[in-house]
Amino acid sequence: MTTLTTWLGHVELPNPVLNAAGCGGSGRELSPFFDLARLGAFVTGSIALEARAGRPAPRAAETPSGLLGATGLPGPGIEAFLAKDLPWLLKQGARTVVSIAGNTVDEYAEAARRLHDAPGVTAIEVNLACPNAEDRGVMFAAHADAAADVVRAVRAHTRQDVPVIAKLSPDLADVVTMALACVDAGADALSVVNAVLGMTIDTPARRPALPGVLSGGLSGPAIRPIAVRCVYEVHAALPKVPLIGMGGVARGEDALEFIVAGASAVAVGTALLHDPSAPPRILKELEEALGTRGIGRLTDAVGLAHRATGNVPRQIRPEHLAVTAPRPRAESSTMPGTPSPAGAPPGAPHGAGEDKIEESSS
Repeated sequence: MTTLTTWLGHVELPNPVLNAAGCGGSGRELSPFFDLARLGAFVTGSIALEARAGRPAPRAAETPSGLLGATGLPGPGIEAFLAKDLPWLLKQGARTVVSIAGNTVDEYAEAARRLHDAPGVTAIEVNLACPNAEDRGVMFAAHADAAADVVRAVRAHTRQDVPVIAKLSPDLADVVTMALACVDAGADALSVVNAVLGMTIDTPARRPALPGVLSGGLSGPAIRPIAVRCVYEVHAALPKVPLIGMGGVARGEDALEFIVAGASAVAVGTALLHDPSAPPRILKELEEALGTRGIGRLTDAVGLAHRATGNVPRQIRPEHLAVTAPRPRAESSTMPGTPSPAGAPPGAPHGAGEDKIEESSS
């Protein structure tokens, strides 16, 4: 029997299959199809400080092998989330990764502060695909120093037993530099990757299919080769940092592809739109795929592709990490995971504008 236990920093998960942020609603939408406790962890939609209605329709368009979305991150706001959604998830036995969003560094920090003493928070995922109101609306995910500022602020306001996960964009010239900046700023794990910026045209109407915003985030099987490449490169450079691979995971073999590329876990997104019961099925298929290959522990499969080739990028070891200094910015008045046992299994990783906020439905 294959052991599917995996790790995000010092937090142990019973299996590596999660949902992608924004693709499971509050959890109530998925609960009729399977027990949320069967997920390695449930990832919430990105929660901002205030309630958000999101963008008006149309905010999604189908593309070949993918989905183009521009939702604007609708959500209840953090106080309603803490009062209603998080307690409900705790009652279901779900391990909850709370995704947070903001338009300033202080907004992210405040969201983390409000989550600090909340029971049932397994980890915090930082959605960096948000416009920086202090920098002309440029996405935090676009620049390593801006992303590092956010991660550093969130880490400073988060309990040490709760891992901070930075969610990376694939729309970068060098995803490894971004990964390094986030880890150096305090990220314990990385989600790789968010949706790919794209556009589609409604040719009969002769206008963009998403007229309100023009472009959106492309997710689904179409982006899987991009996502796998990013996971491979980041794992090669930072082999001890746990990665959550996402981007078109629809079958057990897809999950295995991410894992051998270097992911310790995977997230299911777009597949949930046509198959809400996909995560348990994918987990079963992954277990079978590992078993047929004679792999007894999931952790032994992480990064296997790197051992099969000599063409591996240079690793960046902790002692070689560059220090990312905080950027100067305007002053502002803004102000539980499961610890690993003493003997973690061998191979377990260790953690060290326009409103255009988006998240992946990968």
